[in-house]
Amino acid sequence: MIKTVKDVDLKGKRIIMRVDFNVPMKDGVVQDDTRIQAALPTIKYIIEQNPRSLVLMSHLGDPKKDVKKAQEKAEKAGKTWTDADAEKFINGKNRMKPVVEYFAKVLGKDVTFLPDALGQKAAIDALPEGAVAMLENTRFHKEETSKDDAERATMAKELATYGDIFVNDAFGTAHRDHASTASIAKFMKVNVGGFLMEKEVKYIEPMVTNPAKPMTAIIGGAKVSSKIAVLESLLKNASTLIIGGGMAYTFLKAQGHTIGKSLVEDDFIGTAKDLLSKAAEKKVKILLPVDHVAAAEFADKDPVAVDAIDLPDNLMGMDVGPKTVALYKEAIMASKSIVWNGPVGVFEFENFAKGTAEVAHLVAEATGNGAMSVVGGGDSVAAVNKFNLASKMSHVSTGGGASLEFLEGKTLPGIAVLETK
Repeated sequence: MIKTVKDVDLKGKRIIMRVDFNVPMKDGVVQDDTRIQAALPTIKYIIEQNPRSLVLMSHLGDPKKDVKKAQEKAEKAGKTWTDADAEKFINGKNRMKPVVEYFAKVLGKDVTFLPDALGQKAAIDALPEGAVAMLENTRFHKEETSKDDAERATMAKELATYGDIFVNDAFGTAHRDHASTASIAKFMKVNVGGFLMEKEVKYIEPMVTNPAKPMTAIIGGAKVSSKIAVLESLLKNASTLIIGGGMAYTFLKAQGHTIGKSLVEDDFIGTAKDLLSKAAEKKVKILLPVDHVAAAEFADKDPVAVDAIDLPDNLMGMDVGPKTVALYKEAIMASKSIVWNGPVGVFEFENFAKGTAEVAHLVAEATGNGAMSVVGGGDSVAAVNKFNLASKMSHVSTGGGASLEFLEGKTLPGIAVLETK
């Protein structure tokens, strides 16, 4: 287990802390503060220990990529794009100052905004005792995300001068080997996690290493290609593997079924066959849809019930049917461990949300009966929030890509640099 802020003396120390305040912004206004709220317990604990100062750092989008996308969108619409447009866009989406102002209200304490991530040591040294400050978006510096170790180290070395102790509570970026998430630790004497990081490790790691059996893994979403590694990792410990969403149709086609106009990755038919073969060898039960809720077109919101595995040529699968849900129920309710990553239908449309809603309620019920449940991945988290069931799960992960890579069994750079106990 990683060491946390509770394992070190923080009194009188300068704390440099990586948080994940990469919150959705619109016109300079925070749209969802879930990630800010998730970091508050650690931040408040640190403040209570009377440190010399607490300096927070985070990224907010990716300025270079975000501007490029906005420019392409504007030009596609026939609009002229200027440097002034780029600056206005960045100020509304990538500047940390509005986030700092919002965060200060949530914290109930003044937070000093530092207008750059680098060159701030003098300003930090001049902060009053016990002050909280936050740097500008770390990704305004190319060194933050550089693939070159030396470039990242240059930035990390300077960031390290801002504190005596490095605290990483940004699980959402723990899979990134960036200057502010991992490289900084090389230049710090003390590197520990926050409570959010501790909780993520506590719940996700056992699912990969030694879960309570029987274990059911529910893997959904659009594409097999993005979930190959996690499927292979979970095969090691799962008793049942539920494969839903668009990716299920690649597996059904691999089994020789007709899938109509459903989403399919023909390049991964062979991969699907290999995974099905491995599951058979390991005696892992694979559950694929046996009936469907379908539509003629993706934008068509009129559902068509298909009471069979095979789909007619004119329809595409958009959700699972009641027979499939009954199979899910049998597996989920018998489980002691449940991992859920990815919806089993296009739950954004009300007519195709029933399967994912049923999964959410079943996992919540199983959790209430004593099962350990971990929900990870942006769409799965959105689903449990949509159905107001997040509080009924053992753990809902804050990191989409990070939780997926953790479930794949990968070593995450932002966790690997932290001290263990």
